[in-house]
Amino acid sequence: MFACPPPRLVTVNAPQQDAGDFLALFNAVVERIYAADSFDAVLPEIEPSLLRLLRAERLTIYQRLRNEQEIVSKFKTGDEIREIRVALSVSSIAGYVALNQTPLLINDVYDARELQRIHPGLRFNMSYDQRSGYRSRSMVVVPVQHKNVGLGVLQLLNCTAGPAFNQADLRNAQKLGAIIGQRFSYEFYGTNGPFDYLILRKKISRDDLEKFKSQAFREQGNVARLLIKEAGLRPEEVGYSLEQFYQVPFQPYEPHVAPAMHLVRHISADYLRHQLWVPLSGDKDEAVILIDDPTDTQRILEIQKCIPAERYVFRVGLPDDIQRYLGHDLGIRETSNIEELVVRLEEESSMQELAEQADDVLSENTATVIQLVNKLILEAHRQNASDIHIEPDKGNTPARVRYRVDGLCRPALKIPSSHIRAVIARIKVMSGLDISERRRPQDGKCIVRLGNVPLELRVVTMPTVHGEAAVLRLLAASRAMPLDKLSLSTRNMDEAMRLISQPHGIFLVAGPTGSGKTTTLHAFLGHINTPDRKIWTAEDPVEITQRGLQQVQVHAKIGFTFAAALRSFLRADPDVIMIGEMRDAETAQAGIEASLTGHLVFSTLHTNSAPETLVRLLDLGLDPVSFSDALLGVLAQRLMRTLCEKCKAAYSASSREFEYIRRHYGSDHFAELHISPDNLTLYRAVGCDYCGKTGYKGRMGIHELLVATPEARVLISAKAGASQLRKQALDQGMRTLIQDGIQKVLQGRSDFEQLRRVAA
Repeated sequence: MFACPPPRLVTVNAPQQDAGDFLALFNAVVERIYAADSFDAVLPEIEPSLLRLLRAERLTIYQRLRNEQEIVSKFKTGDEIREIRVALSVSSIAGYVALNQTPLLINDVYDARELQRIHPGLRFNMSYDQRSGYRSRSMVVVPVQHKNVGLGVLQLLNCTAGPAFNQADLRNAQKLGAIIGQRFSYEFYGTNGPFDYLILRKKISRDDLEKFKSQAFREQGNVARLLIKEAGLRPEEVGYSLEQFYQVPFQPYEPHVAPAMHLVRHISADYLRHQLWVPLSGDKDEAVILIDDPTDTQRILEIQKCIPAERYVFRVGLPDDIQRYLGHDLGIRETSNIEELVVRLEEESSMQELAEQADDVLSENTATVIQLVNKLILEAHRQNASDIHIEPDKGNTPARVRYRVDGLCRPALKIPSSHIRAVIARIKVMSGLDISERRRPQDGKCIVRLGNVPLELRVVTMPTVHGEAAVLRLLAASRAMPLDKLSLSTRNMDEAMRLISQPHGIFLVAGPTGSGKTTTLHAFLGHINTPDRKIWTAEDPVEITQRGLQQVQVHAKIGFTFAAALRSFLRADPDVIMIGEMRDAETAQAGIEASLTGHLVFSTLHTNSAPETLVRLLDLGLDPVSFSDALLGVLAQRLMRTLCEKCKAAYSASSREFEYIRRHYGSDHFAELHISPDNLTLYRAVGCDYCGKTGYKGRMGIHELLVATPEARVLISAKAGASQLRKQALDQGMRTLIQDGIQKVLQGRSDFEQLRRVAA
């Protein structure tokens, strides 16, 4: 996709006289352009031929700068290389063509009326003529393009065969602009389509991409969303692919960036949502525009009408991110930020003489309370939080709101004590809970809309000594994660694929609450979810849904437990069964019996390591012989924060850190790391706007996979201890959580501080 195309013959509008010579010269120039090491190197050699072919006295070729959103022309004066830089602007001829990707044929650049007929702000820079005494007259200016992506500008000055250029000259210039555009695209490492970079990097196949394009057309959706939601690609991966094609910097959604809505206060938000662009910043001199397709000339023209500015700078963004900037996540208008709503609550509170009076007046239907709850959810989603914690305090102390992001809680804001009851009541109304019951815990669910995508929240309210608290868990992962996103090591991935491909047996995933066990299980189920398999799952709650799976929610209060669900599944002709958790001996025994009767069973346990999982199950009273026969393997895991790719800094490891690695990885296996104190480079957290000044962005799994080998089965049937099982597993290739974490620290994906947080 990055290969420079071979030279090809070009049909041009040759003069009647010497047409053969003209065509031969034109194609010779094309061949030299393709064969050169760089266009800058070959331009001085071919410039005389270009002037002759295009019947021009002078020509200027501009390249666009991706990071600075300008076009630049380089020329040599003596030994010095100088540059002419032109912004994407309606005030200069070259800048206008670069901005609008529109070719121009101008008879006289000094004729102000001719320029104003093109655009009222267009003007010709006469400074060069005034300094040199040269008289510019006619001009042809065309965009240098490849696949409709503007990469520069070709400008011809003064026709040598008459008073002005004609349409044939314009067409020849355009064809040459297309050839130069191919060359520029090659030098910029450009691709031939918005998502071709993903194919090149083997993130997705060409066939799958075509399927997603067809699906997006049928559902009137967008391909980028499908690649993220269904193919499991990261937004940054899709964004970088767009950047490689459009040659415009990718702008991800950043919660701290507030759009410059003052530039479009006369335009409805619905119009911007439909047009998919938003001003990120700007004034009358320069406007920075985020758009999903920077090659859409019609929308570029509309933007110029809506925002009259001297210069325009474009960024490419994902459609969903643009909607988020426009406040379309929850279908609410961005009329107030969250701090303004809290101030408004305090003002409402101060208008009441007593807090008891406020309780009578305020309710869950108060407009400010409704907006505040909506904003809490919206802001949590923007920060990619997993939970919202609303915690009352004693007396008149404001209640605290915290977001859990990447496993750690972050303070968000404080709610006046006079309004905390109304806020909790509003959450109860949304979740279908009893607002009059404040003495008992309650749990429920609610769904809000994120554009066209529903966001499900699991809600728990809990009575405390200071009043009711609430926790809202955002169940945003509505589809299975692809296996390659689980961060499994090569050995663990190969063994896991072999185990889950077995026709029967039991496979367990272990770890504490919030360690990603359900996500991992659904990734495995997604891999084996084929039309020839019947898969049943029993979960509490059902957090991830997949097409092709029959998923049920257990209800312990009515006797529909995991064990009851499992017994029912066996009468429903399953091939694969997933039980959300083995909480008791009855469920564990039923799972083993199901695996021994020809079913593949998946489940989870809350244990610290893979060997401890086996000991825990045997302690429940399971028959060790049956359990050893049924077991396929146990995967224990934790989630560890990853360093921000945009700001992490490399450094040479200290002798103390080297010794830490050697001691914790173990002398028996240390040699496989291939490191020494002299060549060990690690990375540390720094902090930037992208990661919220934390130095970390996202989480990844660390794992230990114990495989039920014949030797391990003997130990299990003999009810061996955890230490014996661990030693046997290590001898047969298992690496512990701490060892797997050390490998990922050495890869520069995290640091020892995070590893110590999650692995003992």
